Amino acid sequence: MENRQQWSSRYGFILAAVGSAVGLGNIWRFPAVAYENGGGAFFLPYLFAILTAGIPILILEFTIGHKYRGSAPLSLFRFNKKAEWLGWWQLLIAFVICTYYAVIIAWAVKYTIYSFGTQWGSDPGSFLFGDVLQLAEKPGQVGGLVSGIVIPLLFVWAVTLFVLYRGVSKGIEKLNKIFIPTLVVMFLVIVVRALTLDGAVQGLNAFFKPNWDLILDGKVWIAAYGQIFFSLSIGFAIMLTYSSYLPKKSDINNNAFITAFANSGFELLAGIGVFAALGFMASQQGVAVEDVVSSGVGLAFVVFPSIINEFPGMNGFFGVLFFLSLVFAGMTSLISIVETFVAGIQEKFQVSRTKAVLSSGLTATVISLLFASKGGLYFLDVVDYFINNFGVVTAGLVEIILVAWVFKGLGGLQSHTNAISDLRIGAWWKICISVVTPLVLGYMMFDNIRQNLKENYEGYPTELILYAGVLVVAASVIGGILLSKKSWKSNVNNFEKREDA
Repeated sequence: MENRQQWSSRYGFILAAVGSAVGLGNIWRFPAVAYENGGGAFFLPYLFAILTAGIPILILEFTIGHKYRGSAPLSLFRFNKKAEWLGWWQLLIAFVICTYYAVIIAWAVKYTIYSFGTQWGSDPGSFLFGDVLQLAEKPGQVGGLVSGIVIPLLFVWAVTLFVLYRGVSKGIEKLNKIFIPTLVVMFLVIVVRALTLDGAVQGLNAFFKPNWDLILDGKVWIAAYGQIFFSLSIGFAIMLTYSSYLPKKSDINNNAFITAFANSGFELLAGIGVFAALGFMASQQGVAVEDVVSSGVGLAFVVFPSIINEFPGMNGFFGVLFFLSLVFAGMTSLISIVETFVAGIQEKFQVSRTKAVLSSGLTATVISLLFASKGGLYFLDVVDYFINNFGVVTAGLVEIILVAWVFKGLGGLQSHTNAISDLRIGAWWKICISVVTPLVLGYMMFDNIRQNLKENYEGYPTELILYAGVLVVAASVIGGILLSKKSWKSNVNNFEKREDA
């Protein structure tokens, strides 16, 4: 098997980790979550969630990857042979996510082009759902491929697979060294411009004004943990895989703090930019800011084009900046997601990186065509909701329970990371991993199940919920167990544990 690749520098690893964490959710999910959960008051539970779940889990996953030097399945197999199935489960979750995530990036590529001359016209909603997506009448209908989406989707996959083919330092690291600084600069330009618009102050007041009455609401704290969990790329093999490429002498604990706070810094920047722009839109329409708040696909592809239409000048330029920011943020995350199963396949089946990239990447590309169909948005919405809320959250919970309670491995991991890190972790880390985070994630799971038993997500037909949601989540678990049954080559334990670093 090929020698394991490494990051060329600590800076390269941190940029790659931040690139994975900073994705579409930072721009279109965080601002609305913060606003709806107490505004300025939300930052208290948000900071608490970073310190008690985000950073501790990052340290845990960085340490496992660094110590056991493998993809998620191999590292967990080396940690304990009975844990390998979890690595495959997380890897299959990543595989599912990449198949629809690439399609959203393809939309952003299209809208970058549409920004020239604001081609979405005066009704961006009708343009998105009618002209661009050609949305099927009923959820569950496939309705044929939309050629206008397929072409940019194939472009996104071609770039992704080329970068992965180039490898860790020459491909992933180089791309992140270009994309992440460029992304920050582009978004800063958008934020500065948004802050100078009429109504920006009202938007920022709405975003930052604290509603302390909500601070005692348990749902607000759960929302904070959920945001941290989903935005840091934890719980589904990415950080574990990336850290396996670290050299021996790597300050894991500091890397975790830097990654977490860099991600949060970008989320805050996104919140300021989005709400300054929403304040401008509300001012132009003569309505309250709360009347124009949106998130997700609606914010990015309907509300923001509407805002750009209202800009007093250089509309197309700022449209390009915004949608190119989505492309850059999405691409760095997509590449990290695909790398998880490229590494897993390469190691388990003893194939070259080129074969692993082609076999797994082309399979994902073919499956992603489903989301480029006329019914693609409905499939995307259901799969995304279930794979995140019942896949990622559950896998993260199982990971923590297995490591902390079943295999009692926290002591060895703590010793390893403290031996190579300037900042040492102690009882705080163990308590967060073994008590605080399992309780929060366990409650999140219970609450998700309760809500979905009460009513179908977004009122979708039960049939669609079952095969696009429940079945996909179940298949990832079963697939993980089956893949773990295949034996490794005899040399998988011939590796030097990095405890002497």
